[in-house]
Amino acid sequence: MTAPVFPFTALVGSDELITALLLSAISPEIGGVLVRGEKGTAKSTAVRALAAVLPEQQVALSCRFGCDPERADDCPDGPHTGPATTRPARLVELPVGATEDRVVGSLDLRRALGEGEAAYQPGLLADAHRGILYVDEVNLLHDHLVDVLLDAAAMGRNTVERDGVSISHPAGITLVGTMNPEEGELRPQLLDRFGLTVHVAASRDPHVRAEVVRRRLAADLDPAGFAAGYAASEAQLTERLAAARESVARIRLEDVTLRTIARVCAGFDVDGMRADIVTARTAAAHAARAGREHVTREDIRAAALLSLPHRRRRAPFDAPGLDEDLLDRLLDEEPEPEPPVPPTGGDDSDGDVDGASPDESGPGDGAQEEGRSGDSRPAPPDGSADDRGESPTTAPDDPSRGAEPERAEVPDTSPSGASAPAATAIASTPYRARRLELSGVGSGPTGRRSPALTPRGRVVGVHPAGNEPAGAPVHLTATLRASAARRAARTGPARVTGDDLRHAVTRGREANLVLLAVDASGSMAARKRMGEVKTAVLSLLSDAYQRRDRVGLVTFRGSGAEVALPPTSSVDAAAARPAELPHGGRTPLAEGLTQVARVVARERIRDRNERALVIIVTDGRATAGPDALARAQHIADAWGHTADTVVVDCESGRFRMGLAADLAHRMGAEHIALEQVAASGLVEIVTDRTGPRRSAA
Repeated sequence: MTAPVFPFTALVGSDELITALLLSAISPEIGGVLVRGEKGTAKSTAVRALAAVLPEQQVALSCRFGCDPERADDCPDGPHTGPATTRPARLVELPVGATEDRVVGSLDLRRALGEGEAAYQPGLLADAHRGILYVDEVNLLHDHLVDVLLDAAAMGRNTVERDGVSISHPAGITLVGTMNPEEGELRPQLLDRFGLTVHVAASRDPHVRAEVVRRRLAADLDPAGFAAGYAASEAQLTERLAAARESVARIRLEDVTLRTIARVCAGFDVDGMRADIVTARTAAAHAARAGREHVTREDIRAAALLSLPHRRRRAPFDAPGLDEDLLDRLLDEEPEPEPPVPPTGGDDSDGDVDGASPDESGPGDGAQEEGRSGDSRPAPPDGSADDRGESPTTAPDDPSRGAEPERAEVPDTSPSGASAPAATAIASTPYRARRLELSGVGSGPTGRRSPALTPRGRVVGVHPAGNEPAGAPVHLTATLRASAARRAARTGPARVTGDDLRHAVTRGREANLVLLAVDASGSMAARKRMGEVKTAVLSLLSDAYQRRDRVGLVTFRGSGAEVALPPTSSVDAAAARPAELPHGGRTPLAEGLTQVARVVARERIRDRNERALVIIVTDGRATAGPDALARAQHIADAWGHTADTVVVDCESGRFRMGLAADLAHRMGAEHIALEQVAASGLVEIVTDRTGPRRSAA
């Protein structure tokens, strides 16, 4: 007998979380809830407790998918004309390590082995139909399972075409996920599928904290008695939820309410229209929960605080939440009058086909619309180019990046370069980085970066019998085929034996080491240029935070090189390191390359399967020490297979020596001119490197 769950009505200090879960229960069309927060804040406890207060459901008795007998769902077990029964609402947990077969369903082995029939055995998506699919640590979910959830959430159905099974069944799930942001972020596509988001933090009020401890200890001491003490309040909440579900469909959203919601969503510059739809549904559910027949300002405000924060974020490190002062100003604005409806089929004398006068558009609208072409992000308010593909010759002068005015380069006047004056450039706000993806298929640690053969992932083949690696999953279909072939040859009994076992080859993604080597000498001393490099470093850290990568930073200036950032995936510890990176002095290029090779070799000893990508940002000059250029060229000639490498050429001016291009040629690396990548391009250099390494020298 299982122990009673912690009562939902006994939760203390999580008002916003309680509100979001109840609104999602009242109106499942909202799209579920993402609960973000630090560890130990009762995220999982609250979600599991919700199922106990949900109203019971009518289900068709003969349906494997729990369909409503009164609805004509396109169900493989339909039509549902037989008897019906009631059951509690389901809460189905999806483990992070679940296989794809367990989630979408697979071949029914009992019937396949006993009757020789390729029948379908439903998975977790079928079990969660009309219920809650709960994913703890959803940000750690593997990409192939994320793709499955995206398809089910978007279509409301699960389609299976595999292992001789062809079926499509309803999968109307309410997706609820919990996560600790310190462990990584969600893919933007999955993040947007959550209707509401809540950030949970432990209360700092001693009275609230003491009450939390008191109730937790009481529940652990006598679970049944503690649950019985809240049985009445749980039953009352269930009744209120049932009543709110019936009334929410009767709540009308007036035109002025819809315009207010649209004004709020536009004011916070959210992408797409899903935010408007979710906010409207949430506001109606909030009104139904309060017993109102119409939506009020307070309903819209509460809905916006839950539905918009995760849709307006631009980078993983942006602080969650909304500016509540701006929200109040948008809510209190006077409603705009209805625009006149343009005549249909007539000719507008102003030549304006969309009904807006030239005065309404403003002089800058054309530029802004052009800036939005092909990109959902807003154009900068000052009309300057942003990081979406601006001209490389004008991007460094963009004041919106936060770079300071150009200063003269620091001359290499000291004999050693060690005492040369150093300056500091300031990085601007990190931007969203595109995926850095190495060519080929690796076998490194599981992550979200480059293609690799991993213990878990999508099945792409079968290992030869007897040559499977340790931990490889059993391939059921191949095993059955091997058994059937043996029986056909009459070489054994009609049962599966150890010799019939076949194991699957699974392909997923791996984590990589991204190592940046930055020339911080006097010849690179232009403050804006260093600011761009630092911005790229912070953006790579941001991207690594999401994709489980490790990032390192090597800098060289003066007379030597140093590891400014040891390879790490701890972004909180790493983000501050490159922010105030000094530059100036001579260029010890040979020492920099040597330090990079040492770091790569050391990390390869630590994990031989982790692949590395080296990005060298330099103008190719070498001025520190005797025979500086010759020593650097000798190291470059011997670079060989040290690591996949890209050389970003930062040489500027009308007359160029081509030293960085020669360096790339000697290293067998790809050569990219800084004018081609600017600030945003640095993280896009290897995005298109899906083929063999090549040189543009």
